[in-house]
Amino acid sequence: MPQKCETPNCGKGATLQCPTCLKLGIPGSYFCSQECFKGYWKEHKMIHALAEGAAKPKLNEGEYNPWPSYRFTGQLRPFPKTGKRNVPEGIERPDYADHPDGRALSEEAMRSNTSIKVLNDDEIEAMRVAGKLGRECLDEGAKAIEVGVTTDELDRIVHEAAIERDCYPSPLNYYNFPKSCCTSVNEVICHGIPDLRPLKDGDICNIDVTVYHHGFHGDLNETFFVGNVSDRHKRLVQVTYESLCKAIELVRPGVKYREIGNVIQKHIAPHGFSVVKSYCGHGIHKLFHTAPNVPHYAKNSAVGVMKAGHCFTIEPMISEGVSKSEQWPDDWTAVTADGLYSAQFEQTLLVTENGCDILTKRRENNGQPWFMDKL
Repeated sequence: MPQKCETPNCGKGATLQCPTCLKLGIPGSYFCSQECFKGYWKEHKMIHALAEGAAKPKLNEGEYNPWPSYRFTGQLRPFPKTGKRNVPEGIERPDYADHPDGRALSEEAMRSNTSIKVLNDDEIEAMRVAGKLGRECLDEGAKAIEVGVTTDELDRIVHEAAIERDCYPSPLNYYNFPKSCCTSVNEVICHGIPDLRPLKDGDICNIDVTVYHHGFHGDLNETFFVGNVSDRHKRLVQVTYESLCKAIELVRPGVKYREIGNVIQKHIAPHGFSVVKSYCGHGIHKLFHTAPNVPHYAKNSAVGVMKAGHCFTIEPMISEGVSKSEQWPDDWTAVTADGLYSAQFEQTLLVTENGCDILTKRRENNGQPWFMDKL
């Protein structure tokens, strides 16, 4: 698969690899030329020290900054990243996996079509399998969350869990997303890119996992506590989870998709929290993202009525402050505009004749907070 130069704002095709990274077994680290390699050396070499374990006590928040002129909204800062992980050739891939720009051409062909696909029995069974495998991969990542673990390590665990299950990690190369899952910490709303920042005591960390298995995607995410989390942030996470539970209770044939946002906002508003409006749930099956769009805020204009055989996600993003979001210059990481924390939970749902099935349902609690027993 064509690689791109690691130097920020370069984007050229790259074939040269850092020899030290090769020696240390660090994946990726491609550069288009010796000039780019030398120009980015000061920042890039931090990856070597972190891999060897030498720089962990020295590298503090803010010491690595690839965007000196960017005004961060909160306390979180980017850390160096390792390269894209490899997927064995024998594993079935979505169309964007090997596209040089990561374009999902099958999705793009359907963007003007608002009709919602009704899955047949074979497609439903394939979605059940994909949802189950996605859940297993997320659970593997969740087991590793603790103070000092990097989000890059969580990405490695999720990636390897997917490969072991004959799955392609759906985020990898999706519109050039460089990792196999999203890890969103503290004020990051969604689409955080795993890096070498160690998780800190008091962080909250969301892991968003999607796997592609035999032509179908299974998508879910959860927000976890890291060490001793403040009561307010615990409440934010719990209320976010409760809002997802209440929305799922609504799902059945005949319900309008726009009603989901009303239920979510009604639950979170009394707590003083806000619903992020920039991102929504989505249809999912052979396509990673498709109709319907599922907003999580009240009085939205979502199109469509639920029917048996529809498959989609609900994934409310709830912030303790304002609902407005901003994006880091990496073109992916969405953060709260005021720098306050945000939490998220997601499940993939299948509408049935009498209600819905949660295809990414929890199999066991895995030692997580009591309120996460329900799903």
